[in-house]
Amino acid sequence: MRWHRRLYHWVLSWAEHPQGTWALFGLAFAESSFFPVPPDVLLIALCLGQPRRSGWFALVCTAGSVLGGLGGYAIGMGVYDSVGRPILEFYGLTEKYVEVQELYRRFDVWAVGIAALTPIPYKVFTVTAGAFGISLPGFVAASIVGRGLRFGIVATLLRLWGEPAREFIDRHLGVLTVAFAILLVGGFVLVRFVF
Repeated sequence: MRWHRRLYHWVLSWAEHPQGTWALFGLAFAESSFFPVPPDVLLIALCLGQPRRSGWFALVCTAGSVLGGLGGYAIGMGVYDSVGRPILEFYGLTEKYVEVQELYRRFDVWAVGIAALTPIPYKVFTVTAGAFGISLPGFVAASIVGRGLRFGIVATLLRLWGEPAREFIDRHLGVLTVAFAILLVGGFVLVRFVF
């Protein structure tokens, strides 16, 4: 795990770099298909350094992540056996393949939206979405909504409350995103049955 910590610090170093916004885009792109460090790390650092640009950083992060998700989708669709499977094996996520297949069978693109919003490794869902032939327009829409909400919430909290928000997010990110995903899905279920 020492390599992971070095990688984490390397990502954080981009917050001080003039090209930090482009690094955020590239990191969000790469993380959606193969890179191990989530873009939230750099997003948080950039938002704390320049709070007035938090919305812009969230937008850049979302765009990079969705485009990277399309890259993951293409890997799954075109070269799963030679590229996609080794990515999942590298992260020890091969057993998740069958679980994700079941989620797609039950929830279709909603599974992508929930993964895009939560700390679940998004790359597992982008690669498998292509491998399972999930609707591309639905995949893109779910990715935009899920990633946009995730990064938008983080950026908004940091814009409004700064360092205390960062500490709270760091401590409770998993619980917060799962709770939000449950509320989001519950809202859709409610709308479906009421209307």
